[in-house]
This record gives sequence, C-alpha cells and structure tokens, in this order.
Amino acid sequence: MMPKYQVHPDIRKAETLPSEFYKSEIVFEKIKENIFTKSWHWLGDEHELVPFAQSAHPLMLLESYLSEPIVLIRDSENQVKCFTNVCTHRGNLILHNPSQIRNLTCAYHGRRFDLDGSFKFMPAFEEAKDFPRPCDNLREFSLEKLGPHLFVGLEPDFDFSQVIKRMQERIGFLPLNEFKVEKALNKTYIINCHWALYCDNYLEGFHIPFVHADLNAVLDYGNYATEIYNHVNLQIGYSKGGEEVFDLPEGHIDFGKKVAAYYYWIFPNMMFNFYPWGLSINIVKPISIHKTKVSFITYVYDETKLETGAGAMLDKVEREDEFVVEGVHKGLQSRFYKSGRFSPTMEKGVHHFHSLLAEYMNKEE
Repeated sequence: MMPKYQVHPDIRKAETLPSEFYKSEIVFEKIKENIFTKSWHWLGDEHELVPFAQSAHPLMLLESYLSEPIVLIRDSENQVKCFTNVCTHRGNLILHNPSQIRNLTCAYHGRRFDLDGSFKFMPAFEEAKDFPRPCDNLREFSLEKLGPHLFVGLEPDFDFSQVIKRMQERIGFLPLNEFKVEKALNKTYIINCHWALYCDNYLEGFHIPFVHADLNAVLDYGNYATEIYNHVNLQIGYSKGGEEVFDLPEGHIDFGKKVAAYYYWIFPNMMFNFYPWGLSINIVKPISIHKTKVSFITYVYDETKLETGAGAMLDKVEREDEFVVEGVHKGLQSRFYKSGRFSPTMEKGVHHFHSLLAEYMNKEE
C-alpha cells in the first residue's frame, strides 16, 4: 500500500517529506502517473522546433522516465498543435525525424492522418465494421505558450495559463521573442541524486552564504525574497550594489528596486531564471531513483551583460549545488534520518514543493 503524505499547511509546524519518499522505488514509479503525467512540460522554442507551415517535429517526453512519444505540428494555417506520435492501428511510431509534411503517414501499414490529427485513410479496411471511430484519430494534447516557449500537458491537473499570468506580472516587459538561443552555452549535467532533491535545493536561498561564495558576494542575502503562487513560486535576488540589475519600466511592480534575478520554479521540474543578460532554463529530468539529468538552455538578450552579476559563473554555481545535493542524497540513505523542519523565513519554496508533492501523491488514480 502506498503511504499517505502529510505536510502541515503552517510552515512553522510542518516537517519535510520523510526520507522514504526519496528512497522508495515504488514511490518513484508512482510519481510518473501522479505527478509528471498530470503536470506541464517545456518542449522548446516554437521557432526552433516547427519554424515553417506544414512542418512536424517528433519528441520523446522525458525519455528514460515517462518516455511518451509526441509530435508537434505547424499546420498550413500556422497553427501549432501537439499529438501522440503513436499510430492508432498497431502502435508504431509515426514520425522519426523533423520533416516538412502534408499529412502524417505510418510507414508500417500506411495509415494516414491529417495535420489536425484526424484519421484520413487506411488500406485494406473496407470490410471493417464501425470504422473509423473517434479512437482512430490521434490524441491531441494541450499546448500553452510563454513568448516562443511551448508547454504541453498530457493530462494536466492545473491551468497553465494562470502560471503564465503570474510570470508575466514581472517579466512581461521582456521581449522574449527577441531572445536568441546560444547552443554553445547549453549544458547537460548528470547528478547522482533523486530529482526532487535537486528541486529542494533550488527552491531556497538559505544555502547561498554557505555554498555559493561568489553568488553571495553580489546578492543582498538579507533581502532575498520568496513569493508563493499556485503551482509556481518566485525567488527574487536583489543586488548588493553596483552589479547588473534589470532596467524595470515605470509602473512595474518592482520599479525602483535593484533586482538582479528572477528565479521562477514551475511544478514539478522547471526553472526559468531571468537575468539582465537573458534567460537560463533548467529542466530536471528523472533517470532513476539515484540519478538525475539537468539540462541548462541559454537564451541571450544582451550579450554585453553575460558573466556579470547574479547570472555569472552558472557552471560553477551548478557544480557547487551538485556537491550539496549528492551529499544530501547519500545522507538520506541513513536509517537514522527520517525528516526535518522548515525555516519559516527561508524555506517557503521547499515547503510549497513538498505540499504539492504530498497533494498529488495522495490522489487516487
């Protein structure tokens, strides 16, 4: 039987999730259906994935964990949609490579679909009764956009437009469509820890003075702030002095403040880090209970500000974080550690994350 998780809504009384959450293979498997299938996922930049009308781009969503085959389509009217990439006849993958297409045709037996996902043609099915049925169409998935960034929900349990609305309150002034991906700066890290521990670490600035000496030198730790919303939270890093900060427009909610970074976390595994030079997207991908892949994708707006302020030396900061979270992962294997308490002032984001994890894991299928 799966355990029921309880995280007290009052952070002053709450305890963290028990160590068994991070150690149980059964829990790790259930997280697939209860959390990742019910959440949203960043797919990438629509201009990179499907730049032209009648173009298609197959993707494997969270390969080696969810491993869900999907395909993005930009139709002849420039509408972008997302469908299952699995033929409704015998389950073959339909598309293997990005292509310019007029329709989707399965190479196994020739079943053909229109670019709206509807069944179009199948040879040798003239005598089939009650055919085609609605289930012979391709399953369509929900898409949302933040600038050029596409997000898909398989069976989402929350409204992603509300997440975007919260983000736009502060970063809406930024011309995201003018940000350019810098593939030479993209990096992938393999970390020996449970994926949720990586998120735990990201969600608090409590460790900054102890782990990140360079980052601590530019951020005003005393004014570090965390704001909690529905399925998204925000950490705001303020500059200590002369470092690069956002040129916020008049009327902005933070106008007049020295904001060095906006750190957005979206449940369960997405981080959008906005700096004066641009955007660093971090996607946390479970591989196994002991191993996690983290992808850093870099979009640059003002290259003259690269390697300045809070957005400098991201690789060094990442390595420092890896050392800590791998140590926590090892420590949680101890038979003598069960759970801890939250700092009411500095660990609001972690409490928010654990509360959502408990809520989703307790849902009945």
